[in-house]
Amino acid sequence: MGHRQVFVLLTDTGTLFTKLIRIFTGKELNHASISFDEGLLDVYSFGRINPANPFSGGFVKEDVRANLFANARCAVYACTVTEQEYGRMQDQAAFFEENRHHYKYNLLGLFAVLFNWEYNRSNAFFCSEFVGTILKETNGCRVEKPVSLLKPHELEKVFSLHLVYKGSLSDYLQADSARTRLDASIA
Repeated sequence: MGHRQVFVLLTDTGTLFTKLIRIFTGKELNHASISFDEGLLDVYSFGRINPANPFSGGFVKEDVRANLFANARCAVYACTVTEQEYGRMQDQAAFFEENRHHYKYNLLGLFAVLFNWEYNRSNAFFCSEFVGTILKETNGCRVEKPVSLLKPHELEKVFSLHLVYKGSLSDYLQADSARTRLDASIA
């Protein structure tokens, strides 16, 4: 049976909202997303639906090449899973995307996490709660605590998650683009 990799992306975009969260967490990287490709072409999370409006939140397919991420710092982690687990996680992300209008951003849950209160809202997630929910679909990535209490920096500790890169997101994307061009020229 083959294996695949799933990627967890932690970012700091430098927005007012992420600066506010940093005050409470004391951590640099306070937004979590998940991707099924190393080049981060398809990146999923819960966050701002409209980057200009911090109050319109929900399920988002993020464009990490957009202006919001232009100066972002990041960490990219990988989790090795079976083909079957990979498929289940992709199916679950696709379900969220197809039904995105039914989901909201769990702002109340985000505040509950600060006080270590488990708060589950129906059809509402914050970023790390969503990523934890997707990772729970596998046996390879175990979440040791309720996903409604997961902070982005705690995703680093998820079983079989390992650091691939830490630094500028734009540098990571440029390196991946160069790697892709090299692979294409060799093939």
